[in-house]
Amino acid sequence: MIVKDVYAAVGNSIKKYYFYVWMPAFLFMFILGAAQAFAGEGGEGERQGGYSGPGPAAATVEQAKGMKDDAVLALKGRIVQSLGGDRYMFKDATGSIELEISGKRWQGQDIGPDDLVEIYGEVDKDWSKVKIEVKRIVKL
Repeated sequence: MIVKDVYAAVGNSIKKYYFYVWMPAFLFMFILGAAQAFAGEGGEGERQGGYSGPGPAAATVEQAKGMKDDAVLALKGRIVQSLGGDRYMFKDATGSIELEISGKRWQGQDIGPDDLVEIYGEVDKDWSKVKIEVKRIVKL
């Protein structure tokens, strides 16, 4: 009878030990593994494949202002001014146009008014003005 009680007491303490020590350890390893798996998606130094042929034809600001809404284009020039928020002024030899650049499009690049860039995006025509919704920026 005493042996049975001692065995039951030891068994309960072992179960508690497994629950309070090993379960958090397994949970931590699971969470750490999941975090590493998600960090691997698009991480720095990781090259993702894609199309490598010619893209949209290079256009000028003057030509962009005459294009249809949602036309895909490439512009080469300089981002000369921030207009606040995600709006910027772009300038090339033929004129200037407003750009809409979301934060993820910068891809960690520091670009100033003296830097030559190539902009890939779409024409966005409203009632009274034309702007470019930027999809990609390449510092030249």
